[in-house]
Amino acid sequence: MKLIWEMSLSNSILRIGTRGSLLALKQAEETARRLMETHKLDKHQVEIVKIQTSGDRITDKSLREFGGKGLFTKEIETALLNNEIDLAVHSMKDMPTVLPDGLMIAAVLPREDVRDAFISRRYKSFSEMPSGAVIGSSSLRRQSQIRRLRPDLKVVEFRGNVQTRLKKLDSKVADATLLACAGLNRLGMESEISAVLETEEILPAVAQGAVGIEIKSGESRIHEMVAALNDAETEKRIRIERDFLRILDGSCRTPIAGLAELDGAKIRFRGQILLPDGTEAHDIDLDEDLDQAAEIGIRAGETLLQKAGPEFLKAMN
Repeated sequence: MKLIWEMSLSNSILRIGTRGSLLALKQAEETARRLMETHKLDKHQVEIVKIQTSGDRITDKSLREFGGKGLFTKEIETALLNNEIDLAVHSMKDMPTVLPDGLMIAAVLPREDVRDAFISRRYKSFSEMPSGAVIGSSSLRRQSQIRRLRPDLKVVEFRGNVQTRLKKLDSKVADATLLACAGLNRLGMESEISAVLETEEILPAVAQGAVGIEIKSGESRIHEMVAALNDAETEKRIRIERDFLRILDGSCRTPIAGLAELDGAKIRFRGQILLPDGTEAHDIDLDEDLDQAAEIGIRAGETLLQKAGPEFLKAMN
């Protein structure tokens, strides 16, 4: 059976769908490299297919006005369902918690640094910024956290890929911004980081730093290939965080942060929901044995829903 699988593979090209940004391409290239190393493929057997998404086309407005997270995945998932590609590579923090019928996440790669990075051409740290300074971000989660921690700062919408945002800093559109350490690390741009924000100060987005591989359900050959790349620890953590997000019905309109961390036989989960203006927030911090923590994300979400109450949730949406 394995021989037949290897023969069929040798006569085909594996098509990997991705967004066209430098970071997305880096993630697709890492996936291609891992597939080639694991399955002894050569470069002619793997093709990276760039697909422009709605989120990439809308550059001058907030994505919250147009549908949120799915804007970075819709066209890629359509290509997957139409058999134009064999698998899709995504930043997991961009993925809606409910996938289209017929699709599944078959693997996640080892997780990168989950923390946010503070980047500025003028200031060495977030705390050093003076009252009235301007900080830019396109993330509602980050905007809300900034407003909660530093209501004296001016927060502005700050869209674009990593390179575009750095150019905006150079052009003094803002004094500072926050970006994911993971993306900067993958791009080899660690030198751009002015300071790293620890998770005790800024809790990251759900699934931040994780790369997922999406395939069509029932594609046994592709599933077998991709599953070999799966990182079990990252998968456990991401599942818990996405359970939390799903219970809270998280979208780009809801400021939500969540992080699951494994420590031996223990798992710690921290979650946070905020009002967009940062004036109110609710947090949860759970620590449980790993063998009893399968539904810790669900319980955390339900607990925060009860703690926040209907008026908070109405204001959040």
